Amino acid sequence: MKIGMCMFLWTTAVTEEHEGLLADIRQTGFDGVEIPIFGGKPDDYRRLGALLDRIGLERTAVTAMGDPSMNLISPDAATRQRGIDYMKWAIDCAEALGADRLSGPLHSTLGQFSGSGPSATEIQHAISTQRAIGDHAGRHGVTIGLEALNRFECYLVNTMAGLAALVDAVDHPNIKAMYDTFHCNIEEADPIAAFTRYRDRIVHVHISENDRGVPGRGNIPWAETFRAIRQSGYDDWLTIEAFGRSLKDLAAATKVWRDFSDTPEEVYRDGFNHIRLGWEKAA
Repeated sequence: MKIGMCMFLWTTAVTEEHEGLLADIRQTGFDGVEIPIFGGKPDDYRRLGALLDRIGLERTAVTAMGDPSMNLISPDAATRQRGIDYMKWAIDCAEALGADRLSGPLHSTLGQFSGSGPSATEIQHAISTQRAIGDHAGRHGVTIGLEALNRFECYLVNTMAGLAALVDAVDHPNIKAMYDTFHCNIEEADPIAAFTRYRDRIVHVHISENDRGVPGRGNIPWAETFRAIRQSGYDDWLTIEAFGRSLKDLAAATKVWRDFSDTPEEVYRDGFNHIRLGWEKAA
């Protein structure tokens, strides 16, 4: 098992200016960080990867699409193609960074709603666009971890059952699923079963408290969650995802209107210990 920290808590553009923070994350004991990909060029991420190598941090990548002009399930073919092009760019950046997986709600536009559930046509568009994305990801050694979001952030896939059905329909080795404790706490009648039932599709796990704050201080059933994950044989990334108000656009997208901790250090230091001890107890 590897413990990661998503950099969303501070920024959507990690640079050399964050070297001190990254070094402290490593000193805390983290194996790696999750790097947001929202702008720049592959060369920028190649330089960042070299910095992470010097610090001793492995890395995964995360992105999202909030622009309706690149919606992957749009009825307009040109709009869908812009979404595919965005994903190809993000995959290129992830490869340059040295990340072997790129996760997030990479199936549809974040925060855009039609007023009803997904149509059969939208599902077909999702299957088609994901296959095109998967082909590019496969050529670059990157696996996509699609994320089911709660009903207030998207409508295409809200549950692990819906996500697994989409992954199965896409049927591509580079298009898989990720599990997020925050979203499952909202949408799943049994969040633990939602992990174990679809374990074979899951390539990444986000550890996120029910209030998006310090893991271990809310009402997620952590003992049962860690036990289920460990007993399933999953032995990969458990990455903390927490949010604050410092990034206005991201705070608006994730509906974050207040601070969930006194300091960011609480989130990653206490969060790291929470995962480490929870994993040990689950043995």
